[in-house]
Amino acid sequence: MERSTGSNMQIQGQRTQSTAIVKVQQEPSIKIEPTVGGQLLRKLFQIIFFVQLFLVSILVIVLTIRGLIYAGSTDRFHPKKWYPPLLVSTASAGIVSFIWQSITFHCPSKAIKAVFWFTPLLTCAVGVLHILIGSPLSLAAGTIAIISGVIQSLYACWVNSRFDYASKILTVSTSAPPYNTTTFVIVSIITCLVYSSFSVTGIGGATATGTSLDIVFIVVILLSFLWSMQVIKNMLYVTISRIRYMNFACGVDINTRAAFHDTFKHLVGSVCIGSAIVPVIGTIRGSARAINLVAGDNDEFLFSCADCYSGFASTLITYGNRWGFVHVGVYNKGFIQASADTWEMFKRVELISLIDSDLTGVFCFLSGVAVGSICGIVGGTWELIIHKGYATEVSIYAFLIGYFMCRIALAWQQASVSAYYVSYAENPQSLRFDATIPVRIEQLHRFQV
Repeated sequence: MERSTGSNMQIQGQRTQSTAIVKVQQEPSIKIEPTVGGQLLRKLFQIIFFVQLFLVSILVIVLTIRGLIYAGSTDRFHPKKWYPPLLVSTASAGIVSFIWQSITFHCPSKAIKAVFWFTPLLTCAVGVLHILIGSPLSLAAGTIAIISGVIQSLYACWVNSRFDYASKILTVSTSAPPYNTTTFVIVSIITCLVYSSFSVTGIGGATATGTSLDIVFIVVILLSFLWSMQVIKNMLYVTISRIRYMNFACGVDINTRAAFHDTFKHLVGSVCIGSAIVPVIGTIRGSARAINLVAGDNDEFLFSCADCYSGFASTLITYGNRWGFVHVGVYNKGFIQASADTWEMFKRVELISLIDSDLTGVFCFLSGVAVGSICGIVGGTWELIIHKGYATEVSIYAFLIGYFMCRIALAWQQASVSAYYVSYAENPQSLRFDATIPVRIEQLHRFQV
């Protein structure tokens, strides 16, 4: 409590002077100022991000103009049949995502149950749609979607006992959202709508001619789109996690606009690094856990391979995890250092098993899949009716847009949960926390015994 009180006084003093990044040292191992190498890495990633964004924007404009000119001189590409379904799906993604984040905030328990039970159905529906399209690519996509839906349903049955805790931690961490959160979410969604629509026009321009080089252009645009959407999501994530951390740890409220200004001014490089690393490491760790479940302990060879791969994934997660974004925002750390510090802190207070069993991250992922599936069904069904040849690609693009739009809309809630865990791990005895985490830890210990 003495440490918390001292931090509170120090931060309040800083707030009266400026809105600069808060530099409050609560742990001896924390290095507030980044090293020269860390600063260079941040700057490098920041430059790479903005340069690729600029170059891809020029590419999109050129491809759009070329595609419209080409469409006017040939019947191979029909803009009126390609663009409307995809643009309507994009608009649907924004509307559904905003509504869903509102439902999640007001009814977290019902939202968690709904997404775990309905996402498999929506995923299978997308699979059936692709099978009806009938092209080789759509058949492959449909098969993957149906298998994925079955796996999701089995997973929902396996983890249904964790739903109550997930709704409790989501409720307690989002009980007092930052000021102007709704406005912040709306602006983020509108930004994504504009950016997604812009990217879609470039993809349509490349589709018009459809040469081998155009396929490369589409891949480049998609990779830029994926990274940019991750950056937008994590900018929101860092901003909100900083605000919520200061509230949980010190009882201090920070203006949302000022916090975002600090994030954009000081932390874009770290956010770009994390946005490139976390999805890759998260995929590796998720696959490692799935392989462990499949391997079991019956086959010694499979078990040893799975154990080796799991160890590799566990090492990677130390240096790249989403909880590191909290320390990026609060302490102005480099992303890799922030990830290592938060993960070591979780180990020290024995929160790893609790973090691994928490379903809020899975909930956000499945919510993205559900909204993406809805958008894919809207765009794909429309194209199946008016121009079957475009149905597969439009459905896939619509799915990606819907997925990321929902993840961005839910970013503030996931950031609030991460801030709650990190602030609790730094001071578990703080009276600002209720018994949600201690009771869950006790339950996990009983299950393990």
